[in-house]
Amino acid sequence: MDFAFDARTEELRTELLAFMDERIRPAEAIAHEQRARLADPWDTPAIVDELKAEARERGLWNLFLPDAEHGAGLTNLQYAPLAEITGRSPQLAPTALNCAAPDTGNMEVLAQFGSDEQKKRWLEPLLAGEIRSAFAMTEPEVASSDATNIRTRIDRDGDDYVINGRKWYISGAMNPDCRIFIVMGKTDPDGADPRRQQSMILVPRDTPGLTVERAMSVYGYEDHYHGGHAEVVFSDVRVPAANLIGEEGGGFAIAQARLGPGRIHHCMRLIGMAERAIELMCLRAVSRTAFGKPIAQQGVVQNWIADARVTVEQLRLLVLKTAWLMDTVGNRGAHTEIQAIKIATPRAVVDIIDSAVQLHGAGGVSQDFPLAELWAAARTLRLADGPDEVHQRSLARRELKKYQ
Repeated sequence: MDFAFDARTEELRTELLAFMDERIRPAEAIAHEQRARLADPWDTPAIVDELKAEARERGLWNLFLPDAEHGAGLTNLQYAPLAEITGRSPQLAPTALNCAAPDTGNMEVLAQFGSDEQKKRWLEPLLAGEIRSAFAMTEPEVASSDATNIRTRIDRDGDDYVINGRKWYISGAMNPDCRIFIVMGKTDPDGADPRRQQSMILVPRDTPGLTVERAMSVYGYEDHYHGGHAEVVFSDVRVPAANLIGEEGGGFAIAQARLGPGRIHHCMRLIGMAERAIELMCLRAVSRTAFGKPIAQQGVVQNWIADARVTVEQLRLLVLKTAWLMDTVGNRGAHTEIQAIKIATPRAVVDIIDSAVQLHGAGGVSQDFPLAELWAAARTLRLADGPDEVHQRSLARRELKKYQ
């Protein structure tokens, strides 16, 4: 295997690392101060728009999208180390580069499955960073780890579809710039194939009957930079039939196509989060003294740091292998590896961040360091895009099948 990055990746890494050091890291404190003064807490701090403009000027824009017509044209293997770098400042960097969820997945859906009209109306402004979006799939009344459980109805009525249902933890929905929802629901609830009952449809935010009821916190955090997470009600929401994405019954397949890249993007950024935690751990260890000697000389602290480094190197290689497989044999061919990184990466990174929290003592759980928020984000990713147990079940079945 060739472990070296190609010339374009190295060029982008150099530019992105400089952008992180020169602009993103200093902007973290500025964004926090500006947010505290906003009249609407869901508005975007002015510094974020400044960062977006500069990132675009530097060519650090839409790096996630392999479609050269709409995005940067990078392969998964080329994007992986760049996403890792943005994970070191997960609240600011992905948004600044127009590479933040849920917009990334929504843009991928529109680029791959959207009609020309849908691309013109919604994909183009999303690619330009002019609007934000939301993805409405998870529901409070059912176990949404099984997508066939979804109860939201999408019923045909003449030239329209009428949508009724309740969703929650709908990422991006609290952002005032969110203009469009991609909604998953059932168009054929009694269909013989449970994976052909669902469809996806575009619902503009200002459509009558769409109500954003409340913000949902995650371990007490509201995740403002990604537009928050909301509980949303659809009550006789009527949209034109042309708003359907793809065909009736194609929603489950579209969801799988959307979640595959999303899972690896999360894992890439998680490695960056782990690197940030190791950096903070080391800085703390060499700057504090306890029981007559620097904390860095304590054996347990050295074990934490060494184990964290070994774990990150293992995870990075597995993520890069998965990215390479996605590029060479497709998402289906990389299914086992995608599930493996989805299981292993959030779990391990939670442990690394937890060690960093422990090393910082009271500071680790405070707002003065990013560790508590990093921990909450990493822990949430053991649930997002399918909980660990669902992926373990599927992966184990694939392994067992070899012997049956």
